[in-house]
Amino acid sequence: MGSFFSTLLNPEPAAAAADESSAVIAVHSMGTWNNHWSAHKNSDKLLVIDFSATWCGPCRIIEPAFKALAARFAQASFVKIDVDELSVSFLLQNHGADQEVAQLWKVQAMPTFVFVKGGKEVSRILGARKDELESTVARLV
Repeated sequence: MGSFFSTLLNPEPAAAAADESSAVIAVHSMGTWNNHWSAHKNSDKLLVIDFSATWCGPCRIIEPAFKALAARFAQASFVKIDVDELSVSFLLQNHGADQEVAQLWKVQAMPTFVFVKGGKEVSRILGARKDELESTVARLV
């Protein structure tokens, strides 16, 4: 378990390099999430949030398609949140406060894709459904 916490504090360089080459914004802290949310909550720009987990097989399968959509639909903002990572980060920063991003968005399964415009959820997809993900992004941008 100690290695889990150390990866939160010191992410592997390879993982960081992979995130830099993608149009998907990987959120690793509550501060980053809060800044991103503040910038988008009053915007009509589509925000697509991918709630996932590293242990989730379907999340890993859909990830290349999610990255391709982010590259294709530059007029939308694509965010990836690892629910386990952000939950631990949140608890460390807030000393056990009971609300986290996944709870606020009522995420109960991974992957869950939440589509937001103007600070309000406009659609949601549960599961790694590539065709539905693509058609929903195309419809909402």
